[in-house]
Amino acid sequence: MKFFVDTADIAEIAELNETGLLDGVTTNPSLVAKTGKDFVSTIKEICKIVKGPVSAEVTATDHATMLAEGRKLAALATNVAVKVPLTVDGLKTCKALSDDGIMVNVTLCFSAAQAILAAKAGATFISPFVGRLDDIGQDGMQLIADIVQIYNNYPDFKTEVLVASIRHPIHLIESAKIGADVATLPPNVLKGLVKHPLTDKGLEAFLADWKKTGQSILDK
Repeated sequence: MKFFVDTADIAEIAELNETGLLDGVTTNPSLVAKTGKDFVSTIKEICKIVKGPVSAEVTATDHATMLAEGRKLAALATNVAVKVPLTVDGLKTCKALSDDGIMVNVTLCFSAAQAILAAKAGATFISPFVGRLDDIGQDGMQLIADIVQIYNNYPDFKTEVLVASIRHPIHLIESAKIGADVATLPPNVLKGLVKHPLTDKGLEAFLADWKKTGQSILDK
């Protein structure tokens, strides 16, 4: 499974990239707005830090303007994945950009039927939002299972399932068990994956025993 981080915070991205865990980045207008920085320059900077796909979202809602914005974003760097909403105009834009060899991330997916449409339009990624479905009493993970099963039934579908709106580690674990291709996580959730109380307890015991020896590896 590939890990993307869902943020536009340059410092967070640079720090996580050093761990070797990052395969890409997802952003949206809201995340960029939180940084207070220029949208285009932020995307360019992120693309220089991370080698994998960097999702940059269009802000228009009509096909012609979406397409123009998408082409401009794709020209910023070779690893830009243009992010479009799952609307009729978004699907038209996805098809046009995909035909030009541009990566496209179709976002705001909330049904398996929508995911089928995105795959047929040539999307590189489909982004189903599990947390938002959970918020309204629906089963977000069932949607992931449905999409993965459907895509596996049709080898001609090349679209990768990118699980979005992940709120906690269980979302990630269940997505991996189902066989989703990518998970995009907020920085705090990604960092939290490493934590376990028994790891902390074990490390504390090891260090206490080592301290009693009075030795130092660096002095040898």
